[in-house]
Amino acid sequence: MGYDITSIDDVTALLAEQGYICGRDLATVVFLALRLGRPLFLEGEAGVGKTEIAKAISAALGRRLIRLQCYEGLDASSAVYEWNFAAQMVAIRTAEAVEGTDREALVDELFSERYLIRRPLLEAMSPQPGGAPVLLIDELDRTDEPFEAFLLEALSDFQVTIPELGTIKAPEPPIVILTSNRTREVHDALKRRCLYHWVEYPTFERELEILQARAPEASAALSREVVAFVQRLRTEDLFKKPGVAETIDWAKCLLALDVIDLSPDVIADTLGAILKYQDDIQKIASGEIAKILNDARASLDTP
Repeated sequence: MGYDITSIDDVTALLAEQGYICGRDLATVVFLALRLGRPLFLEGEAGVGKTEIAKAISAALGRRLIRLQCYEGLDASSAVYEWNFAAQMVAIRTAEAVEGTDREALVDELFSERYLIRRPLLEAMSPQPGGAPVLLIDELDRTDEPFEAFLLEALSDFQVTIPELGTIKAPEPPIVILTSNRTREVHDALKRRCLYHWVEYPTFERELEILQARAPEASAALSREVVAFVQRLRTEDLFKKPGVAETIDWAKCLLALDVIDLSPDVIADTLGAILKYQDDIQKIASGEIAKILNDARASLDTP
């Protein structure tokens, strides 16, 4: 494998060193993905730490992180490679100005590595200093089924074909992590190729541990209030519930404002750090803040 991971506890410790706190269930599936060389498919609400785990694994193992950000209309050529047409045109015009140019040699030159632009999938299957990279295929649910079918083939053999150059196979399979916010169902065939894990919102204790790792300058009292408020906020009927990323961002905003403890006014002023839709902000701002804060504080007082 090229890295010293022999147990689930090793995974937990390595990720913790990067500020990523996870439960044993997630650490187990990460360990198995690394040990068995299988892609890891992570689903869950936005902001629960799916993308961050790829970054943490990359940093912990000292491997390069290559990210393919998915979007509607993404096709195989955009994900694998393209030719540098501007540079090719310059080469053609230069060759035309020279008498006796060997046209066949020129064509071979134009479609050589020199003019190849490597996109994430091809880059991930190319030799990398330090070993196989971490390939993050982020928000796969934004793409369509034809791209899924292509991806299934690419991840089965860890190779891609460039018509002008032939088939390129990874000398060592990359560590593949796919994420989905489940805006649509991903095809079963692709899921079967991967190890699967649903990333839940963390418990109060784990989210507090995460916040203390990512914003250690926050006092224990403020951190507890922040986490309790966000946990209580998630029980509201919101269009988009705040994720762990929003908890961390909000705590950092409060620190920047020198906030010592929460108050309805401070929360109202900073709601945009935890809620990203105006309808949600209006719903909470219209008289709900004080009640949610009181409920959150009551939960802290309950043994």
